[in-house]
Amino acid sequence: MLGCSSADLEHVRSIVTRAGTSFAKGMKILPAERRYGMYAVYAFCREVDDIADGDVQVPDRDLALKEWHERLDRLFEGTTQDALDRVLVATITRFSLRKADFAAVIDGMAMDAAGPIVAPDEAMLDLYCDRVASAVGRLSVRVFGDSSAEADRVAYHLGRALQLTNILRDLQEDADRGRLYLPRELLQRYNVPLDPQEALYALGLDPLARILAVRAADHFREARRAMQKCDSVAMRPARMMAASYRPVLTAMLRRGWRHPETPVKVSKAARVLRSLLAYYR
Repeated sequence: MLGCSSADLEHVRSIVTRAGTSFAKGMKILPAERRYGMYAVYAFCREVDDIADGDVQVPDRDLALKEWHERLDRLFEGTTQDALDRVLVATITRFSLRKADFAAVIDGMAMDAAGPIVAPDEAMLDLYCDRVASAVGRLSVRVFGDSSAEADRVAYHLGRALQLTNILRDLQEDADRGRLYLPRELLQRYNVPLDPQEALYALGLDPLARILAVRAADHFREARRAMQKCDSVAMRPARMMAASYRPVLTAMLRRGWRHPETPVKVSKAARVLRSLLAYYR
């Protein structure tokens, strides 16, 4: 499979399962070769994200991420040093993945590693969303089986939809880490303080958040339109991801942001049903 040994494939799979997310379960819908390709992409993202978040202890996070750029250069030259390298090279070769997309993910993690992001301007927020979400999407759609321009459009819009949804959902968690991903222009327009904790209790937070929620909904809609022009089977994982996340955005709009610390409640049964319907469309 992918021309890799069973031991190398198991190593990459173990990185995914140790992360404790639902990603591994979700990727079971893919054929084995594509599934392990996605495991390799996820393992790469997991490693650079752990550096950025400080979950892996390194003397210098910025230097560690720069070293990943150098490692990426070697991978695209076919030089490998360990199991992850070998499966990544096989995945890159098999699915014609682009170095620029991997590099964008690393640069997105470097933005977080440089210090808490607080009130970025609109351009920086969009760049951040592209690097940490849409770039992952551009890698993923190729592994899923579609490398068309429309598949890249899916990645562009769905990545932004998912990341904006995460930002709106995680305001309290991000504030506890000293982060505030809401754009400076909107914060100033609605008189919301630029301090992450103070922003949570500002009267203007709710109308501000609703603007971003509408943007996220627009991206979900544009992603769906692009999916309709893509290979239907290849887009199954993307459709299912959108179907799983869209109810979260709807639930937040229903709850509002007067009390952003209140958990968002989404029916698990409804999310499962939407995902199943998305699979068969």
